[in-house]
Amino acid sequence: MIRHRSHEEATLIERAQRVLPGGSLGNVYYPGDQAMIIQRGQGAHVWDVSGNRYVDYLLGSGPMVLGHAHPAVLKAVSSYLERGSTYFSTNEPVIYLAEEIVRAVPCAEKVRFMSSGSEATFFAMRLARAHRRRPRILKFEGGYHGSSDYAVMSVTPKDLSPFPQAAPNSAGVPAALADTMLIAPFNDLSTAANIIEKHQDELAGVIVEPFQRLIPPAPGFLQGLRQVTQAHGIPLIFDEVVTGFRFAYGGAQQYYGVVPDLAALGKIVGGGYPLSAVAGREEIMRHFDPVMEASNDFVPLVGTLSGNPVAAVAGLATLEQLRKPGTYQRLFATGNKLRTGLAKVLHEAELPAQVVGEDPLFDVYFTDQPVVDYRSTLRANSQMMKRFNNLLLERGILKGASKFYVSLAHSDDDVDFTLRAFREAAEALRGAG
Repeated sequence: MIRHRSHEEATLIERAQRVLPGGSLGNVYYPGDQAMIIQRGQGAHVWDVSGNRYVDYLLGSGPMVLGHAHPAVLKAVSSYLERGSTYFSTNEPVIYLAEEIVRAVPCAEKVRFMSSGSEATFFAMRLARAHRRRPRILKFEGGYHGSSDYAVMSVTPKDLSPFPQAAPNSAGVPAALADTMLIAPFNDLSTAANIIEKHQDELAGVIVEPFQRLIPPAPGFLQGLRQVTQAHGIPLIFDEVVTGFRFAYGGAQQYYGVVPDLAALGKIVGGGYPLSAVAGREEIMRHFDPVMEASNDFVPLVGTLSGNPVAAVAGLATLEQLRKPGTYQRLFATGNKLRTGLAKVLHEAELPAQVVGEDPLFDVYFTDQPVVDYRSTLRANSQMMKRFNNLLLERGILKGASKFYVSLAHSDDDVDFTLRAFREAAEALRGAG
């Protein structure tokens, strides 16, 4: 693929530079000649304003598991729009969606809706604090839980502090908040359990991505985390914004067989529209109930678009498709062909690399050392990763800085096209030394 840039797209890029910091939304950043303006998406493909087509593994950062503009979602949303766009009040679609989440997600007894994953993880942590009446949360180094002041602690630390010390990864975060978070290494049950034991009287909860970015949990890690938190009555929070309805209909907690007390949901659950949720045990979720307003245990949550009916309709239509027999088998089969194909290509090119993740969600780390936690990812060659992503983009493959999201819309032709791009990119990397 030889990418061309039209005058129209070049003009839009210049306009974006004038009004958007860095000319982007801050989600993905394509500098210089790689800058692009996406115009539309259909199925497993997106097109930029210049008309270049890409096989899309970004998928809006994951929500579009059915692919872009899926007919069932379009029909559901279009038929609802004549009723209005939002009410700031309880409505039919959110009741139906909450009922479906309770049926699907093992930990879900009650549900409260928000608009973004960052809100969901933020309020899950606040709920735990309200329930336990304790100030501190334990999270895992390298874990991403959105953009709240608490969540940005030790996500991508440059200076590796001794555990459990936290460090903010953003300007503008009060230094005092670092003391409200404790940090443990992912997949190290012994260290995490020791921190929990030592600080059990201060801990409000433990939040974890059950599948941390790209790293699967080691055998027994989540089970051990469940046991130690349960022993001390500490709520365990799964951040399932990414994994919810992706690894299984019941999410990572169904896939890995470990049930938390609370879960943060997003991405797929909104069908491509702004919607997220906290779901969990009624005993903890009751802190959202307005009947608690007179007490010090009440957690108010007000959001103009929280529980938006259009987003709920899109979510319901998406979940209906995911419930069809054979759906997850098909998703995993597509991902497995891509994942194993990428591993084979890298091996044949004799590149020091490994493919990490699960079939629906994976990527490559350019290192021959095991990748089990954040610190082990630092051994990977990040410059080679950037070069590999750039080579793929030149060949019509769109992805983020990390992660291949797989959709049900990716066809055999898309997979074959992608595997050819993998081979060409790997050979170019090998030739560059």
